[in-house]
Amino acid sequence: MVDRVFTNCEVRPLSGDGPASAVAVTNGTVTAVGDPDDLSTAGAETVDCRGGVLLPGFVDAHTHLDIVGRRAVEADLAGADGPDDCIDRLLAADDGEGWILGFGYDESDWDGDLLQAATLDRVSADRPVAAAREDIHTVSVNHAALDVLDLPGDGVRTEDGAPTGVLVEEAAEAVFDAIAPDYTQTREYLLAAQEVALSEGITAVHDMVRQSHAPRVYRDLDTEDALSLRVRLNYWADHLDAVRELGLVTNHGSDRVQTGAIKTYIDGSLGAGTARLREPYADSDSVGEWRTDPDALRELVSAVDDAGLQFAAHAIGDAAIDALLSAIESVDAADERHRVEHAEVLTGDLAERLAASPLVVSAQPNFHRWAVPGGLYDERLGERRALTNRFRDLVDAGAQLAFGSDCMPLSPLYGVQQAVTAPESNQRLTVDEALRAYTSGAAYAGFDEDRMGTITPGSVADFAVLSASPWSVPDGDISDVAVTLTVSDGEVVFDSGE
Repeated sequence: MVDRVFTNCEVRPLSGDGPASAVAVTNGTVTAVGDPDDLSTAGAETVDCRGGVLLPGFVDAHTHLDIVGRRAVEADLAGADGPDDCIDRLLAADDGEGWILGFGYDESDWDGDLLQAATLDRVSADRPVAAAREDIHTVSVNHAALDVLDLPGDGVRTEDGAPTGVLVEEAAEAVFDAIAPDYTQTREYLLAAQEVALSEGITAVHDMVRQSHAPRVYRDLDTEDALSLRVRLNYWADHLDAVRELGLVTNHGSDRVQTGAIKTYIDGSLGAGTARLREPYADSDSVGEWRTDPDALRELVSAVDDAGLQFAAHAIGDAAIDALLSAIESVDAADERHRVEHAEVLTGDLAERLAASPLVVSAQPNFHRWAVPGGLYDERLGERRALTNRFRDLVDAGAQLAFGSDCMPLSPLYGVQQAVTAPESNQRLTVDEALRAYTSGAAYAGFDEDRMGTITPGSVADFAVLSASPWSVPDGDISDVAVTLTVSDGEVVFDSGE
């Protein structure tokens, strides 16, 4: 017997079926899609979708919910228009003790330099201050922080022999180690992040976790019936031995929390100038860095594959992507759905090679914000900016594409807008294609395409209801469409009217 029916909406199943006007749900599962008069809904509760467009809940295939939560709880530096704005936000969020923290600044927003120690000293001269750049591969700190941090030899930017306060890669990780939250703080961050995610229509995430209490927090929240999101835990490679010893394998877990992939960095980021390129950067003689060199990468791919685990590799530069393709060719990976995360710089035949490989391309359409003439990609790559995030070429070549946000920003509709308005024709997707990458494509990356990502009988009743149709509004206004309801297991877990 149907226990709930969602009506007064335009249902877009994203399954290949045409639009409908109602969805019937029983025990958290879709039982029928169609016209309300044709559904057997006697005695069922009716949920009025207020004339909105009902889609499958969004699946974010690559995010860091602890960072989302930190932005909600600490200083949110995203969208800051300069160093002074960052300082004001850091001061406003200061609770009076310990580290003063901010997350998400992007110096390309103000055409300036990375924040430096002298600037952050204006926040505090005697307490440590840290401001993480949006890509979290760079952290800026003040002099008080430099005094207390145990920094490695690599990744400390200097000028005339003195640290500038700009820390990248391993040095940035030392900051994250120093400010690592305990269990209680992690729980606070993740609950705050869940509220943000649900308000964006996100019902499932693939969360990248490392040296964190997050796995325990997620499982505790699940046990307490306090977890509305479905969470796939992608563990860092330094967790591999522990994951094997515990007997965890990919897809192991509950309905809400499952083991995903083992993840590693092959290179760094374009923002930090550490993504590994075949040719030097346009603004320096560097070709970037190996975080995992090709020989070590082949060994790691083999070990993860032998353990029956999915593998996910952060590879941004073309040299890093090439190294991953070579490593994947060394194992029998046809059914493992190993993943390349980001895959930004696709020079030469890399798009075609990715499509021909068994890799899932887990990409971030919101990165197109840096692809415009004069933007970050132009500064770092020159003419190669037109060969970044080639989603049109990837889809046309047959690649399996999954979208995520990397929390830059979290909004899937922002990502959809960026995908359909990308500056180059080889980057642009249709609205349908972009939405599928953020639903069924992302579900496929987590072996979940039979459970979520479409609205079909038997799928979980996870929905996002929008105030307007992404197909009807101008492409440049898609990110302005509001999420009015988010539904998980047939229960309304976010209502913009409340």
